[in-house]
This record gives sequence, structure tokens and C-alpha cells, in this order.
Amino acid sequence: MITIRLKCFSQVKYALGKNEIIFELKNGVFTDELEKIVRKMAEGKLNDVTLSTALNKKYITKNTKLNDGDEIAFIPPVQGG
Repeated sequence: MITIRLKCFSQVKYALGKNEIIFELKNGVFTDELEKIVRKMAEGKLNDVTLSTALNKKYITKNTKLNDGDEIAFIPPVQGG
């Protein structure tokens, strides 16, 4: 098992109602799998939202294997006003 810290920002934070979530996951989980879990937890609130992925505070563009202690954030498009 591995422990992953999800940081929640903007629409992800509002959809999940939390700033941060700790996940205990099986070894061999990839970022795309965790995104699916997060979207399911959001109960449709993120269905039309494109999310970028940051792993350990760096943006990534490909599906990446998660390791114990990783910090991940799924970041929606920047909004302004």
C-alpha cells in the first residue's frame, strides 16, 4: 500500500468539500486511475471540467505511476474576474 496526499484547489475543492485528502492505495496506481476515483467522489460536479495534473508540485502531461508519499493536485483551468 502507498499513501498519497491530494491537494484540492478551486472547483475540485468545492466539489469534494475538502482542502486535502489522504488516500491509501494499492501499489502500481497511476495518475489517471486516481483522477477517475476523484471524479467519482465528486458525483458529477467535475464532469465538464478539464483537469491538469501536478505531481509533487510539477505539472505532468502523461499518465505516471504514483509512489508512496507523493503529493498530487488535479487543477482546473485558471478562472479570473
